[in-house]
Amino acid sequence: MTFLRADLSQTKSRIFLAYVGMETDLMFNKGMDLPGFASYPLLESPDGVAQLKSYWADLMTTARQSGLGAILESPTWVANRDRAAGIGYAADVLMTLNRQAVDLMAEVRADFADVPTLLSLNVGPRADAYAPDTQMTASEAQDYHTEQIKAVADSPVDLISGYTLAYPAEAIGIVNATKQFDLPATISFTVETDGHLPTGVPLVEAIDQVDRATGSHAAYYMINCAHPDHFSHILTDAPALQRLRGIVANASRCSHAELDEAEELDDGNPVELGAQLAAIHRRHPNITILGGCCGTDMRHMTSIAQAVYAG
Repeated sequence: MTFLRADLSQTKSRIFLAYVGMETDLMFNKGMDLPGFASYPLLESPDGVAQLKSYWADLMTTARQSGLGAILESPTWVANRDRAAGIGYAADVLMTLNRQAVDLMAEVRADFADVPTLLSLNVGPRADAYAPDTQMTASEAQDYHTEQIKAVADSPVDLISGYTLAYPAEAIGIVNATKQFDLPATISFTVETDGHLPTGVPLVEAIDQVDRATGSHAAYYMINCAHPDHFSHILTDAPALQRLRGIVANASRCSHAELDEAEELDDGNPVELGAQLAAIHRRHPNITILGGCCGTDMRHMTSIAQAVYAG
């Protein structure tokens, strides 16, 4: 079956909300155990499915109330072969769950037909996003991530989003993997408190490397899993940074190392975070996708939507 995919260019003219903070919310605020930081096992039970649909519906409602668009992210950030093997998932089951996640998001989108919505397969890094102990070549990354992307090639998915990436070669592999299936790709790098990737590469250089190696196939780039204080100073008018279209921020100002050691959730200040992201959008109109990552919940998303609407 061939699906008509949504036009990603609409993110140039409308603000879209994106939320990927569900796992920390479930673990710290709702007391759920998520082995391997995996939320895709929720797809295997009626209660889990209801929980996922509730998050997506809350995001869509927030977008609707402020006249914004929404990007629904699948719960598949660690739904790749190596990360799943550690918690006992075989590859065939894993691929079924990736497809199931997209189909479930499509059901939620149908219930909010008045909200401009994109369905994103969330693809995470093969290794630790904060400190990858080994780095793949671009070719190795393409081979590795093709399996997960192939699982949804014949689905209503609108884009493949590589999230929390720490080095350019893995991003190049993900983008090239999407080319095989004629799917749009977006790349979201994470940065440390100095605005550089965890591997030390400056963000502008990482974007340049990926674009040069892939013929600029990525629809756009983002930053996620970092607080605005960590990267606001590097946002300039450099040509590569004009390719930046999204900020999906952490609630906490803590470094990645500090977050790894934290036993309690630092949810920051939702109102302040909303104001910071709205200010970034005003200074850099090319940044139109705004949202929450670790430590955020619907309070933060509501604050972001309200701040953008008020601005």
